[in-house]
Amino acid sequence: MNIHTILFDLDGTLIDTNELIFASFDHTFKQYNLSFTREELAEFNGPPLIETLKKIDPVRAENMIATYREHNHANHDKYVTAFPQVTDTIYQLKSKGIKLGIVSTKMSEAVKMGLALTELDTFFESVITLDDVTQAKPHPEPIWKALEDLQADPATTLMVGDNHHDIEAGQNAHVQTAGVAWSQKGKERLLEYDPTYMLEEMHDLLKIIEV
Repeated sequence: MNIHTILFDLDGTLIDTNELIFASFDHTFKQYNLSFTREELAEFNGPPLIETLKKIDPVRAENMIATYREHNHANHDKYVTAFPQVTDTIYQLKSKGIKLGIVSTKMSEAVKMGLALTELDTFFESVITLDDVTQAKPHPEPIWKALEDLQADPATTLMVGDNHHDIEAGQNAHVQTAGVAWSQKGKERLLEYDPTYMLEEMHDLLKIIEV
């Protein structure tokens, strides 16, 4: 069945925030005398920040979030860029009449910063952030809200992401799913969750919608 609606995760899927996230976690943990390897930090990329930090230190989690966000916002524009082919692909999808949405586990302010910096902020008819839901991915609630915004049929909707939370959320919402080969955690890791498609490059979406 043809794809009429595409929902995207933001960080690690459309925009490259990996180094910003590493730097912000590293800065935060140093402030609280904690130490993690780069491999360990990679595992923190994806789930909501509060979820990650409460697992590490439930007592200091709120203070750590404040430290993280202060660093993250102050250094945002120095690190963040769109991944290759993203702007052109999004433009072409929009011109073909595909409904587009963002479904992110980040707070609204940070999502707006990323979209504005990469000049992607005019393309999406629905932007669902952590502020808009009570349960984050992999729960289907964020996708349900986007589908409602866009008046979209789950059967003709595709959820695209770089993290297993994205794939599971899509499956839980009964939409089609696509992993991205440029996932910081690795293509093979995503394939374990059986996405409907695997994008080797962003332009692959243009082939999928023609099927």
